[in-house]
Amino acid sequence: MASANKTKETGASVDAFIAKQKPASRIDDCRTLRKLMASASGEPARMWGPSIVGFGVRRYKYESGREGEICKIGFSPRSQALVLYGVAGADGPAAKMTSALGKVKQGKGCLYIKTLAEVDLKALEALIRGAVKST
Repeated sequence: MASANKTKETGASVDAFIAKQKPASRIDDCRTLRKLMASASGEPARMWGPSIVGFGVRRYKYESGREGEICKIGFSPRSQALVLYGVAGADGPAAKMTSALGKVKQGKGCLYIKTLAEVDLKALEALIRGAVKST
């Protein structure tokens, strides 16, 4: 039997979650990401699990039969970096757009950004909008 998805939409306050981030510059970055992602997705911010701010819902199903729901796009302020979910691809147009961002690291489907001051926000907005259109 497939296990249930651990990351689920919750009723927790996005504002309260963002307000408790440290340092203050991280709060500003979270607010900027929230505005960018809400604008791009047309969806309100919602908490997914205890630490992901997500926008929209995407259903998935693996070959194994496991299925569930996750946010279309989202972000999480981790201790080392801001992690952006659902916006990066290993190849294709997303990879080209990622290279235009500036100082970022890319994982499988995730972008890691230390601070938004290190990236081109117009390029980031274009990448987020492209990701929303492709899901």
